[in-house]
Amino acid sequence: MAKVNYKTLELPAKYTPKKSEPYMCPEQLAYFYQLLNTQKEELVQDSDSVLSAVRLVEKNQSAGVGDTMDNATFEQDIQMNLHMSQRDNNLLRKINAALERMENGTYGYSVVSGDEIGLNRMMARPLATMTVEEQEEYESRKND
Repeated sequence: MAKVNYKTLELPAKYTPKKSEPYMCPEQLAYFYQLLNTQKEELVQDSDSVLSAVRLVEKNQSAGVGDTMDNATFEQDIQMNLHMSQRDNNLLRKINAALERMENGTYGYSVVSGDEIGLNRMMARPLATMTVEEQEEYESRKND
């Protein structure tokens, strides 16, 4: 039997992964693949608009447009846009890592134990890399 390619699988319009399906079957992988790629495309578009906004602010500032208050506002806008861009880049890295895990067959499984993360958790956090218990233990050790 030929293996179904989750990257090209067409899902019904209102498809949602179900617990009754085999865990991380091609349909579920296709669902998460499409979801993550949509988020990735949005982030790339957002980063383009953030860069455009920063360039516009820098252009206005270097052209001497505005007074001291305007320049302070321009500076604050640049900092805020750069912070958002950095946050988006971190999220983009996580999305790419999740897509890589799909490619190598480990998406939906814990990077710690190899156990199933669980469909409910994956639906809530498609970028999850650990089970709820492992994540809680990690957080408690991190906060100690």
